[in-house]
Amino acid sequence: MLREVISNEWFTVLLIFCLGLLALARFAYSKRFIDFVSVLGNSKYLKIYSREQKFIDQFDALLFLNLIISVAIFSYIAYTTFVETIEFNMILFIKIVLGFGALILIKVLAERLIGSLFEIDELIDQYIFQKTNYKNYIGLILLPVNVILIYGISPTKSIIYAVIGLLLLVNLSGFFTTFKTNQKLLLDNMFYFILYLCALEIGPYIILYKVFN
Repeated sequence: MLREVISNEWFTVLLIFCLGLLALARFAYSKRFIDFVSVLGNSKYLKIYSREQKFIDQFDALLFLNLIISVAIFSYIAYTTFVETIEFNMILFIKIVLGFGALILIKVLAERLIGSLFEIDELIDQYIFQKTNYKNYIGLILLPVNVILIYGISPTKSIIYAVIGLLLLVNLSGFFTTFKTNQKLLLDNMFYFILYLCALEIGPYIILYKVFN
């Protein structure tokens, strides 16, 4: 029982911090935030804001911070549910945040490098923008999920699997949106696309799984 064993003080601080990040994004970028919330059912956001993207975007940065913190909290809850109950350790938590954040940033930099090498910067930038926004949307979903799992219902393996399934569906939705947008180009270069998936989309997570084991 997560709520009875693990102190919630640090989780409360972290969840309030995430809420603050989203509130700041909502306040500073009101219209963009509203468009972002409906990104799953409407491609309007991707079409409009992909043209305005920057290398360092403050709106995306706020959502990204919420993402990595929310993922780290959910990872803690999942570990406690599947393996063993552990007291909250801030050092370990920071390592999870930094590790997850570094993995995403390194992948983005590697993708930008590939874009420059093959002179397809515009395509890669659009792809990264779409993928980043769907990942940030996962952070948006995880925040209320974490609140419920910590302060509401006791997490079970079935609930954790259901949440993971939901997150995978969101990620797949982003993948198919990207594929549909660039269908002709990807079909003409299917071999390179499959190579890319193995090297930069599947490979890093396999390595991460091996490291944790």
